[in-house]
Amino acid sequence: MIRIFAIAVLAAAGVALTLPVGAQQGRASPHETVSQQIDGNRVTIIYGRPLAKNRKIWGTLVPYDQPWRTGADEATTLITQMPLKFGETTIPAGVYTLYTVPGEKGGKLAFGKNIGGWGVGVDTKNDQARVDMKRDSVEKPVDQFTIAIDRGAKDVGGGVIKMTWETTQYSVPFTVEKKK
Repeated sequence: MIRIFAIAVLAAAGVALTLPVGAQQGRASPHETVSQQIDGNRVTIIYGRPLAKNRKIWGTLVPYDQPWRTGADEATTLITQMPLKFGETTIPAGVYTLYTVPGEKGGKLAFGKNIGGWGVGVDTKNDQARVDMKRDSVEKPVDQFTIAIDRGAKDVGGGVIKMTWETTQYSVPFTVEKKK
């Protein structure tokens, strides 16, 4: 486990170092790393946090049914030390580029095997998997795109990846696959 995590951290650092200097310095959006210990497994997401700036987001700035980088600037990165199960789909331990295909009634969260780069270079033959996301409304508008990794209910375990922006939240639950 420690070895996989060390490789993942080095890969993420390598991605940052390969970016053009201007890309690192000229970011319009702040970047954040969210991390959560879920059932003995560390899940980490590194992403850019664009602001809505009074723009219509879903269906306009971020078109429906089109791949979106799920943040700003470099591709969003997910690191997991252990396999994650999203419904019947298992994502092996490792590092992935996350992108979404938002829709009016739901959407897809995609795990790409090509990591790094600027934006999202979608090539479905390099996807590890795509899983369904649930779409909900939130009461209070969120001006800055936010990703959270929450723990699931005690009786269920696992966790939930939540992406919130404007008045919309996309979410997808997962469990940690234990070694047998």
